[in-house]
Amino acid sequence: MKKLFFNTVCFLMFFIGCNTDPRAINYGHDHCANCDMTVVDNTHAAQYLTVKGKSFVFDSIECMVMAINNSHDDKILLSQVLVSDFNNPGNLITAKFSTFLISEKIKSPMGANLSAFKSYDIAKEIQKEFGGELFNWEELKYQLN
Repeated sequence: MKKLFFNTVCFLMFFIGCNTDPRAINYGHDHCANCDMTVVDNTHAAQYLTVKGKSFVFDSIECMVMAINNSHDDKILLSQVLVSDFNNPGNLITAKFSTFLISEKIKSPMGANLSAFKSYDIAKEIQKEFGGELFNWEELKYQLN
């Protein structure tokens, strides 16, 4: 009976301790895991989680991409690599399904002029207004490598 109780408690602690939900970014207080700048821009912030539920916050998408490109960490949850939706600041969307625009007319915190959009169609409309080049997630990681 004691063994069953102990195993149940251990099982619950494991799953409670490994939360793989993104956490709210505390703008003005959190620091970028790549460059250590304070995260203040909710239109360009980013975040990823590891399989153990550890959250890494970034002041810009380019900082997160550089950290991912340099880490070669297979413990990053691809479904939890998140970027701020430029059209809905503070709303984090899955990077893998986003479209990215690099435009000199839209400044980002680290100077890559990189923004993310929930859909290709929205990004294409913004590109018409601001110019620049569109990328999907895989292309972006290669572009910033």
